Amino acid sequence: MEKIKLTDDLSFSRMIHGLWRLNDWNLKDQELVTLIEESLELGITTFDHADIYGNYQNEAIFGRALALKPSLREKMEIVTKCGIKLLSNQRPEHEVKHYDTSKEHIIKSAENSLKNLQTDYVDVLLIHRPDPAMDPEEVAEAFTLLKEQGKVKHFGVSNFTPSQFDMLSSYLSFPLVTNQVEISVSHLETFQDGTIEHCLQKRVAPMAWSPVAGGKIFNATDDKSLRIKKALLEVGEELGTKELAKLMYAWLLHHPAKIMPVIGSGKIERIRSAVEALSIKMTRQQWYKIWIASTGTDVA
Repeated sequence: MEKIKLTDDLSFSRMIHGLWRLNDWNLKDQELVTLIEESLELGITTFDHADIYGNYQNEAIFGRALALKPSLREKMEIVTKCGIKLLSNQRPEHEVKHYDTSKEHIIKSAENSLKNLQTDYVDVLLIHRPDPAMDPEEVAEAFTLLKEQGKVKHFGVSNFTPSQFDMLSSYLSFPLVTNQVEISVSHLETFQDGTIEHCLQKRVAPMAWSPVAGGKIFNATDDKSLRIKKALLEVGEELGTKELAKLMYAWLLHHPAKIMPVIGSGKIERIRSAVEALSIKMTRQQWYKIWIASTGTDVA
């Protein structure tokens, strides 16, 4: 599988395995080991986490699997996130859902992730959401300390606008390596608000969460989803596949921004199908047919 070079010493697999719903998959530890191994065999080496996923429990589930086979760690890149504080029985001190990008919280969260994942370092730590009360000097101090201690190799952001990305970057002595944002055939906002152009300008490959639009195209009921599904099926007929998810991945992969879709499935058949999208080559006209279906209007 193609690897996307983010820095001189960091590359991600073009397709990324997302662990957001890991606890819903009800996998035994050894079954998760098998899923990780099968993903690696497909060329997926990058695994996406967040401290809050699974009500603060998914990192520990993944960590137990790594502990069963520690040699897997050196074959992968682990991404995790911090900055959101949920209302949770796991965090009874939280009185309101809020953001916390203080130096103290970033460091504490990163160290907790290391403990839960049962690893000495994470490859990339992302700020999960823009924090209106963020002090970029504190974030920079936390990032720098974690980097100097070898606990986090690289840093990035998630759901940041171009100006928010640039603002935080200006406080750092090293680059932010990615921006994880929502991108799909149904969610074009990142193409229209300057985010994708910004990634191209900065040579920063974006990670795409919800790359198959949360599944709403599969059982389309609203006008927009119905239009998109029809266009996908028409393009799929030309390309020799009826698999909607595969076509949605292929649409993202066509773009020159080197979008890296995050596959949020615990079923190896679906992961394999997503990887097969790498071999689908859409024409520009096919790509725009889907774009037009999504916007509901011809280009000017």
